[in-house]
Amino acid sequence: MSDSDDLKVSSMKAHCSEVEWKARIDLAACYRLVEMYGMSDMMANHISARIPGEEGTYLINAYGMMYEEITASSLLKVDHDGNILSKPDFGTLNYGINKAGAVIHSAIHEARPDVGCVIHTHSAASMAVSTLECGLLPITQTAMRFLKIGYHDYRGVVLNVDEKASIIEDLGSGEALILRNHGAITVGRTVGEAFNWMHRLELACRSQLAAMACNSPLVNVAQPVVEQTWNNYQPGTRRPYGLMEWPALLRKLDRIDPGYKT
Repeated sequence: MSDSDDLKVSSMKAHCSEVEWKARIDLAACYRLVEMYGMSDMMANHISARIPGEEGTYLINAYGMMYEEITASSLLKVDHDGNILSKPDFGTLNYGINKAGAVIHSAIHEARPDVGCVIHTHSAASMAVSTLECGLLPITQTAMRFLKIGYHDYRGVVLNVDEKASIIEDLGSGEALILRNHGAITVGRTVGEAFNWMHRLELACRSQLAAMACNSPLVNVAQPVVEQTWNNYQPGTRRPYGLMEWPALLRKLDRIDPGYKT
């Protein structure tokens, strides 16, 4: 019998509140969408979501599952110390949590109560930009949204809880962080908002790399215009990100494979 035959996840719906089940569905959808839009790294990354009204806990993926396999029931509930509070019966596979994921996500959820979702990726584009001394350049309208993005210097695989403080300091009150020589993080008040930020960050990174590969001088935009454009994307200026997009993205998933809801 192969490992894939062994993966039978028991339903968690009867063991969850209505609010938690809704959070599980949204988070499972986010995993599927990150895979669909080409931003996953097999099972190496993680996306987490806070359960509204439940302090000190969040949902995250079981380490060992591919993003396209994630369902509402397969998610683990953990606390800020990385302890697993509840999980489904995975049978002989008995999946647990990725330690690096626990360090990164617990740091942000604990320090930023405004954050409902954290997405961490190792996409080719974000990793490439993370190695550039210039970082992400405000050379497209989409990239200008990230004018004040944070940067976190590489210190090895994030396994040391002492690194939590510097991650939080570098993220600040922002929505996005480039992990130097590593990848990217975005956060949002909702799953839809965090996905919107990550999707746009990915587009900004891809377009910058494409432009730089042309070996032609880049057209720079005047700084006052860049600042004005950045301001147009701020929470106090426009409606929350994902508000319109997220329901449409869920409909897209439902047309392709509604299995994420199980």
